[in-house]
Amino acid sequence: VQLQASGGGLVQAGGSLRLSCAASGRSFSSYHMGWFRQTPGKEREFVGAINWSGASAYYADSLKGRFTISRDNAKNTVYLQMNSLKPEDTAVYYCAGPVRFGSSSTGGIDYWGKGTLVTVSS
Repeated sequence: VQLQASGGGLVQAGGSLRLSCAASGRSFSSYHMGWFRQTPGKEREFVGAINWSGASAYYADSLKGRFTISRDNAKNTVYLQMNSLKPEDTAVYYCAGPVRFGSSSTGGIDYWGKGTLVTVSS
């Protein structure tokens, strides 16, 4: 499975962005998928994850209510909708999977996309 995140860019605080993660490979639709982010000098952190069907998602506590993950298995794509963005949301965002549903760990994940940079200006 190959993953490619896109949709990053520069946005003002309070704005919105939607990231996409396009996947290749037949197994994608059976994978629970996650989004993660990383800023320079910090460890990669969990953003949220969605189950294989898209019926259930969970998020880092600090992001609940602002970020929403969805997926379209027919398009082999997972999305991250980010609203009310803050300067501290500035990071490179990665999609990855399969994740162990319910976990926020960055370890043990087979496939990672290259990431897309989100910059939020104040």
